[in-house]
Formats: sequence, structure tokens, C-alpha cells
Amino acid sequence: MHFRDALSSSTTVTVTVRAFARYAEILGLEETTLELDEPATVSDAVKLLRSSIPNGSRLPERPLVAINREHVLAETPLQDGDELALLPPLAGG
Repeated sequence: MHFRDALSSSTTVTVTVRAFARYAEILGLEETTLELDEPATVSDAVKLLRSSIPNGSRLPERPLVAINREHVLAETPLQDGDELALLPPLAGG
């Protein structure tokens, strides 16, 4: 989602974002790809989603997330090719 100038020396990280349940409803999609400038964190990816996708601002600023099926914190760095899952809170009994 970021344009990278061909003359720029910065590198990027491309991640696949998967949204589940309520978050998929909010975003109107279950999967998208983000391209972020390195170094990038989970927080950077969430900020980009919140600012660039219609209704993205309805996502929490710090949702529960997993990278490659492992729960992580917002400060966790992203690597090229990672799968970032947005996991809404679950209720049950």
C-alpha cells in the first residue's frame, strides 16, 4: 500500500494480513497485503490498516494479533513474508 520510489535505498517488508470474525466484517475483507518500510512493527501495520482501509479506524489501536500463528505484542518486528492475523476478542461460556 506504500509506493516505493525506484531511486530510494529503503527496503520494504511485505506481509499478508488476515482478519477474522468481527474484524473481517469491519474491514470488509478477510485478507490483504501490506508493504511497509523497514524496520516495521505490528503497530506500524495496524496503523496503516486503520488509516488506509475504509472503516479501518473502527479497528482497535492495539488488537490481539499473531504473527505466523504465534501471539505477539504490538512492538514485535515484522519480517518479509510474515502472516499477520488480527484476532478479535472471543466471548463464550
